[in-house]
Amino acid sequence: MLDDIKKTLWATADKLRANMDAAEYKHLVLGLIFVKYISDTFAARRAEVVARLADPSDEYFYGDASPEDLAAEADDRDYYTAVNVFWVPEAARWEALRAQAKRPEIGKLIDEALSLIEADNPKLKGILDKRYARAQLPDGKLGELVDLVSTIGFGDDPGAARDVLGQVYEYFLGMFASAEGKRGGQFYTPASIVKTLVAVLAPHHGQVYDPCCGSGGMFVQSERFIEAHGGKKGDVSIYGQEANPTTWRLAAMNLAIRGIDFNLGREPGDTFTRNQHPDLRADFILANPPFNISDWWHGSLEGDARWHYGDPPQGNANYAWLQHMLHHLKDTGRAGIVLANGSMSSSQNNEGVIRAAMVEADVVEVMIALPGQLFFNTQIPACLWFLAKKKPAARKGQVLFIDARKLGRMISRVQCEFADEEIERIAATVAAWRGQAAAGETVGEYADVPGFCRSVPLAEIGQHGHVLTPGRYVGAEEVEDDDEAFGEKMQRLTETLGEQMAKGAELDALIRQKLGGLGYEF
Repeated sequence: MLDDIKKTLWATADKLRANMDAAEYKHLVLGLIFVKYISDTFAARRAEVVARLADPSDEYFYGDASPEDLAAEADDRDYYTAVNVFWVPEAARWEALRAQAKRPEIGKLIDEALSLIEADNPKLKGILDKRYARAQLPDGKLGELVDLVSTIGFGDDPGAARDVLGQVYEYFLGMFASAEGKRGGQFYTPASIVKTLVAVLAPHHGQVYDPCCGSGGMFVQSERFIEAHGGKKGDVSIYGQEANPTTWRLAAMNLAIRGIDFNLGREPGDTFTRNQHPDLRADFILANPPFNISDWWHGSLEGDARWHYGDPPQGNANYAWLQHMLHHLKDTGRAGIVLANGSMSSSQNNEGVIRAAMVEADVVEVMIALPGQLFFNTQIPACLWFLAKKKPAARKGQVLFIDARKLGRMISRVQCEFADEEIERIAATVAAWRGQAAAGETVGEYADVPGFCRSVPLAEIGQHGHVLTPGRYVGAEEVEDDDEAFGEKMQRLTETLGEQMAKGAELDALIRQKLGGLGYEF
């Protein structure tokens, strides 16, 4: 049901876009969904407060108050901030905007509403994008968009309505990433990659950090994972950073829509040169940094404390990201990072030296090769690195390699995704190897599976020049033996080949004859 609703909403919203660039339009649509969300949440909380003020058995009960007194009391902001609900001034509430959707100055009215909301909620300062008055939409389309967003969040249960809005927001993020193609991937990591990272890392408590968080998908999936395993949202605290100002806003809205408390730094900024969380040591780090970025270096990074295993090359940030993660990990922490395949084997400009130092320091825990076409924005094949400062005692001096290139299925002509059971297989393999299960789950026995996974001692990795490509270590799948003796099989195959070659020679002669008849000898 919800899937149909999301598709219908997207189709309608996309039609209203007319000729507007998807990258611009994205902010208009997602901004409106956000305003609708905070307005709905506020209204639901207000109705709850009013009901409780009039209930003699409730601690909020307000004696023999008149309806005016009750209304005034319900406007006390403490009722809202106490439960992490944003305060929405009357003029900025969704119904007020909806009532004026058909007016030509609706864009200006939305911008004014956003300013009012920001003024009353310091946490949203600078996050709401006031671009509606200057939106390049044809006349009337913005009002139609307001009407369309008004249909989201149906039903009387505010919790369910909020969840619907959150899911619609996330679905639209993915659809915009697809519509924008290459650029879209900069703010959105496909869900099956995020799910795989989260399932293997199993973040269930403490501090979760993403130094290039895009629109915040890693955090949303982490929260889902925690709830699915019997934990509560508040069990983790969220730290992120994002350089692109508009993407930084998308992330803040994406987290606020879910009532997740977050710290995305004081401002958008480059993680290497304007680190927003220099003192953070996180329990879990998840990241999908841009692959192979060449223009990342700045003179101020010379001799940086983060380059513990060697200076990363100025022409490629892959090993800067890996070392940044390790620097920000607690001693008991774990990190998972998506990188281009080249990172597993490159030996140019000191990369091989850094990789060897990391392997020998025993901080590389698991390496996973991924199938192609998992991303919207690049055909570069990718892999997952998992780092840990302290491996389980039984696994010290070993690295687990998983070759998942044969997994996944094509969901469109250009994109592949993992099925949930494939993600589960990968996560269960890692949990069994570590000897550690997620909360409330049992852990199976680990065993190497030829062609899929193998636990490899560091000495063997050293013999391979510290190359970390799983295909090099996991071997080939065992092929079922069909019981046919080798000699007989070879005889049969040779006969078949002979017949095919004879047939080929016949066809060659026929082609020559036909061409000769037309006067084309050769």
